[in-house]
Amino acid sequence: MKNFKLIIALVVFASIVSCNDKKTRQAQYMPDMYESIPYDVDAENGLKGEPVNSKPVVGTIPRGGTPAYDIPDTIDGYEKAKTELISPLDKTEKNLDNGKKMYTIYCVSCHGKKGDGNGYLSTSEKFAGIPNYKDRDITEGSIYHVLIHGKNLMGSHSGQLTYKERWQIVQYVEVLREDLLKTE
Repeated sequence: MKNFKLIIALVVFASIVSCNDKKTRQAQYMPDMYESIPYDVDAENGLKGEPVNSKPVVGTIPRGGTPAYDIPDTIDGYEKAKTELISPLDKTEKNLDNGKKMYTIYCVSCHGKKGDGNGYLSTSEKFAGIPNYKDRDITEGSIYHVLIHGKNLMGSHSGQLTYKERWQIVQYVEVLREDLLKTE
């Protein structure tokens, strides 16, 4: 009979506990598993046990992240990107194919399929003065810089394109420019 009363009491207790608000955490079994505390590490003494504000090490990139683009949106920044910035991607068919796809989505309406500045918005006179790639002194660094910051009427595309997609477009624009220069 004592066991029966104990079982009934446990069932009642469990049902009361399980009917609580499910949106808030009721109890933490091991709180340090939920809220990590960074500690000041000393190579000689090991953990001192003093919590500190942890910040990422300068120059590190989070997993899945991309390098920070710290070239400013100025004339000097443009010139620096033009001379110093180079693509980290290999020139492969896969990169060019995806660059063409991204170019078709984001660039064709202004710059045209051939990069001659005769896209729909130019031919319908919505925008004037869209550059022809063969008339510009551009490099992969300057193209990437313009994709990040924009230039003149062209806005930034850094929010629409990933790091890799921007470099793939750069590769495709270089191919278009070479084709335009060959037709002179």
